[in-house]
Amino acid sequence: MSAEQDVMFMRRAIELARKCPPSETAFSVGAVLVVDGVAIATGYSRETDAKVHAEESALNKLDPDDPRLATATIYSTLEPCSQRATASRPPCTDRILRAGIPRVVVAWREPATFVTNCVGLERLRQHGVEVVELPELAAEAMSMNRHLDLG
Repeated sequence: MSAEQDVMFMRRAIELARKCPPSETAFSVGAVLVVDGVAIATGYSRETDAKVHAEESALNKLDPDDPRLATATIYSTLEPCSQRATASRPPCTDRILRAGIPRVVVAWREPATFVTNCVGLERLRQHGVEVVELPELAAEAMSMNRHLDLG
């Protein structure tokens, strides 16, 4: 993927994050799954239920054994979570690793608002996932979360 494509798909994820119903207890996040320059699934926080995360929502739209996931990039406006308040739902980092997605692009790292020490990007890197950060889009990706304490 080129840097221009990374910015284009992250901007699409930011548009999705703007669709999230506002919450005092969760971030508004958008996600886009891309293979060969084509979006194959999208998702955003609280899209299908009050607890669904953006990456989870996008992945839920595909068969877990979809062979395209092995070459996919997932764009998420926020660092994928490394732990969940809802114990019955695996963290998004676990879902990404289980899906075999080799590349993750994020706009900003999770602040300590809800989780003291999110280690999503570190866990992904430890498992050989290529992680790209786009800090130039962080302010835009955070904009719909300004009502929260972003510490």
